[in-house]
Amino acid sequence: MDRSQLARALEHARITGEVATPRENNLAHIHRFLAQERQFDFGVELTRDWDYRSVFALMVDRAGLRPEADYCDGVDTISTDRCLDALERLAAAVGEVARAGGQILFATGHPAGMLPVHMAIAAAAEANGARTVRQDSVLPVPDIGGDCREINRVWIWHLHGGTPHTHLAEPMHTLLDDIDRRGRPAPDLVVADHGWAGAASSRGLRTFGYADCNDPALFVAEAQGRIEATIPLDDDVAPYLYAPLIDFVLESAGFN
Repeated sequence: MDRSQLARALEHARITGEVATPRENNLAHIHRFLAQERQFDFGVELTRDWDYRSVFALMVDRAGLRPEADYCDGVDTISTDRCLDALERLAAAVGEVARAGGQILFATGHPAGMLPVHMAIAAAAEANGARTVRQDSVLPVPDIGGDCREINRVWIWHLHGGTPHTHLAEPMHTLLDDIDRRGRPAPDLVVADHGWAGAASSRGLRTFGYADCNDPALFVAEAQGRIEATIPLDDDVAPYLYAPLIDFVLESAGFN
């Protein structure tokens, strides 16, 4: 699948282009991120001064939000070209680390949408030489409860018998602390989203993150040089709609 084919598929599925995340939600989340509210900071540490105007400009540039400052409600947008560019960088990194026999950690805070995407890429990476971070012990998460669980090479947060949508950084910190405590090597690459990606980047790990247009934290982390690339996309459409994206990443990584 080439870029033009994927571009059409992404926009048809409303993964990019005009998306379901409303403008008012996008703007509100910028304010909540700047207030460093829990669930909105994604574990991203601010290393320079940011205000509303600078974060909004960043989201226009990196995510593709509509640029009109006075447009406050209605349909908003995600840049298809920005998404494709970041997917190509992701594919190159995953392919490079896999062929070198490196270790990759995959994780998601959006299991109802992104889990199958991570699973497919993780399985292909492993089949092409990568080692993925797997589970061999129970990992309770302090403070917020529940535990970290790995499902088919992808880490999620489990709570009360379910796999909640979460922006929290605590699950990733729990997992990375356990890796450190056991004296095991840190992953060579992290492919994640939400607080899983933000926490990994704040600890200096090579990180790629998927982010919706109402998730400014990961775009800020990228601008600060902590995330290698943030992939802008609607992160909660029905999983089957991501199939063309998966195919594109696998082909671009040289896995097919």
